[in-house]
Amino acid sequence: MTQAIDLNSDLGESYGAWTMGEDETMLGLVSSANVACGFHAGDPAGILRTLRAAAQRGVAVGAHVSYPDRGGFGRRAMDVASEDLRADVVYQIGALKGLAAAAAAGTRVTYVKPHGALYNTIAADARQGRDVVEAILAADPSLVLMCLANAPLVALARDAGLRTVSEAFADRAYTPAGTLVSRREAGAVIHDPALVAERMARLAATGEIEAVDGSVIRLEADSICVHGDSPGAVRIAAAVRERLEADGVAVRPFAAA
Repeated sequence: MTQAIDLNSDLGESYGAWTMGEDETMLGLVSSANVACGFHAGDPAGILRTLRAAAQRGVAVGAHVSYPDRGGFGRRAMDVASEDLRADVVYQIGALKGLAAAAAAGTRVTYVKPHGALYNTIAADARQGRDVVEAILAADPSLVLMCLANAPLVALARDAGLRTVSEAFADRAYTPAGTLVSRREAGAVIHDPALVAERMARLAATGEIEAVDGSVIRLEADSICVHGDSPGAVRIAAAVRERLEADGVAVRPFAAA
């Protein structure tokens, strides 16, 4: 049984008068925050507020890099040229690092988690995966890449000399192949906090999770994600954390805040 696990969420995604998620509350529940870098969501002032709140709570910060897709919230696949994709990732990491350095309480970026369509694409697309890995190594080789558990990207990144951490998704359904069910399909997002907590307790205890067809798959995951923009995200995160701690599993970041 896992003795400790990271709990992460996507934050800093509000823009101007438009509010996404409940960052302050989520920061009291998670141990790592994947903070938007402006390409799919977030504005500089809001991102800075999220970074300051994360620093005050001792929550680790990661760069939530994305395709340049505000209109689609970063969830539309793009065939981006390698030169452009590498530059986009370096740019976003640099922007978040600059804001983190300016945060009054002080914090730092310790990892990178690609967002949405970019995350799903590079899980298996070797060309775009290499582009992202090379960009992270160019920006800061000490950063850790957060990957979908069991994805080919994990080996690709490690072979290139980049440290990785694998994650599972608390509120998403899985295919029998271990990939995420497309959001275009019914049942892709799980909204029942009790069910989500039970699934994550099983994962922590056995390394197993039930796929959408009822089959059981094994996942080697050191982090669990609860999507900050999902309806009831706070209730789901609270239920997961409460269940894990009740089972003797500590919730703590995989990287020092």
